[in-house]
Amino acid sequence: MSADGVDLKKRRTLTAATSVVGAVGAGFVVYPFLAAWAPSEKAKAAGAPVEADISKLEPGQMLRVKWRGKPVWIVYRTEQNLNDLSSLDGELLDPASEDAGQQPDYCQNPTRSIKEKYLVAVGICTHLGCSPTYRPDLGAADLGGDAWKGGFFCPCHGSKFDLAGRVYSGVPAPKNLEIPPYHYLTDTTILVGVDKGAA
Repeated sequence: MSADGVDLKKRRTLTAATSVVGAVGAGFVVYPFLAAWAPSEKAKAAGAPVEADISKLEPGQMLRVKWRGKPVWIVYRTEQNLNDLSSLDGELLDPASEDAGQQPDYCQNPTRSIKEKYLVAVGICTHLGCSPTYRPDLGAADLGGDAWKGGFFCPCHGSKFDLAGRVYSGVPAPKNLEIPPYHYLTDTTILVGVDKGAA
């Protein structure tokens, strides 16, 4: 105790306790303010890149991820699928993928991909926005029998796409499926939504 009757130990304890409570209170005020600067989940979904792990994908299988609110398909094409692609050119509307708006420059090739065995495509039909179904079965009777080499079929209006996402002639869809910007982070991880060329 001091000479004028003040308990200094008690005063220091109360000062320390008040400081701690004040700091905690300031944290409760500052956190929402700082959190408001972070992009919302909606904003992240609108444009954030998405990682896809393809390490467990086997030939013939398809992986689905969501990017910008759209389904993105990653298909591991078999050797047979790759060999069949060139045989379909006469049946396709844009076999050389000449519409530059449908894929990045590094995917304007016969397989429309960086690595030929993996197709990465936006799973939305270019006719009216339905999502086609994956039909990898060769020779499906309901899709043309022996002429069907696997691909995607839109049940809404009958559009068909091959396993490079190229649209068949004579169907309602006017363009090939869109290929999003993407690149490989590793041999088994694809980052969809970031364009770094074919590197």
